[in-house]
Amino acid sequence: MQKIYIILVMLFLWSCGKTDKEVQNTNLPAIAVKVSKVGELDSHPVISTSGKIEAVKSANLSTRIMGHVNKIHVQIGDKVVKGQLLLSINNTDLSAKLAQVNAGIAEATAAYNNSEKDLKRFTILFNENSATQKELDDITANYNMSKARLEAARQMKNEVNAQFSYSDLRAPFNGVVTNKFIKPGDMASPGMPLLEVEAPGKYQVLTLVPESDITKIKKGMKVAVSLNSINENIEGEVVELSSSSKNTGGQYHVKVALSETNVPILSGMYATVDFPVAADNQSRAVLIPIDAIIQKGQLSGVYTVSERNTALLRWLRLGRSYGDRVEVLSGLTTGESFILSSNGKLYNGAKISIQ
Repeated sequence: MQKIYIILVMLFLWSCGKTDKEVQNTNLPAIAVKVSKVGELDSHPVISTSGKIEAVKSANLSTRIMGHVNKIHVQIGDKVVKGQLLLSINNTDLSAKLAQVNAGIAEATAAYNNSEKDLKRFTILFNENSATQKELDDITANYNMSKARLEAARQMKNEVNAQFSYSDLRAPFNGVVTNKFIKPGDMASPGMPLLEVEAPGKYQVLTLVPESDITKIKKGMKVAVSLNSINENIEGEVVELSSSSKNTGGQYHVKVALSETNVPILSGMYATVDFPVAADNQSRAVLIPIDAIIQKGQLSGVYTVSERNTALLRWLRLGRSYGDRVEVLSGLTTGESFILSSNGKLYNGAKISIQ
């Protein structure tokens, strides 16, 4: 009997607490919210991808010789003109080789001049029947060989002079030094990038498009480019489409040229590219604003409006993003209302006032 009495007392206290909590929630002021209804099935307006901005004209400068860097004549951010000296590599070995080549040219020139005189003399003797045909042939052959040696020595000097041009790196065009990959005293190797130069003014976005969407994108298509860091929008045009995804994991490189603008664009900025695509029956889906989505850990949801005019959190399964909207695969149906924004913090059961 005593046990039954204790249980009845506990039930009474619990019911009182519940009643007090309900009264407390009821007395809270309603949170002003803005709502929207899930409309009829909408078509995907755009295909959105992420990319990075780069200069249209950009070059990583390297050398074809090996040697220590003597001096770097520019700093990052310096403006340069075409042909300006940017970096010097030690060319002591080339100087020694050039001296050897010059000595070889002098020797080959002397041999050539001597063989030329012999050929003229033996030609006169042969015409006077004072030399045999074999003697003339031998002298002629010696003349041709000395002439060939002299030409080879001269071509070797051209090769050495060409290598001298690789010891001095010069600007290939008017631009700005954007990066240095080496410092004075380091060893430069053939093909190793040493400096990076870009021509500012014309920029493009390099982005990757999945194979499911690449056929919808055409060269010359006008697109919208959003610069995430500075919150600016720029028009662009597709200028290049890759025809292979062999080395990019099933995604295709697409280049978008940006229109001329006064927006302070810098290489390396991240951008979002929106490709407009034609609507078709297979691309229809429910889309809602991304701003309405509530994230809790790895779960995504949206607050809906209950029959009692309170907020009710509904978990969703989302698909791809399209600009400022996201595809809802499940969790919302046509005609349902969801909360776009609120003037206070929402929670399950919160009393709301629709504005």
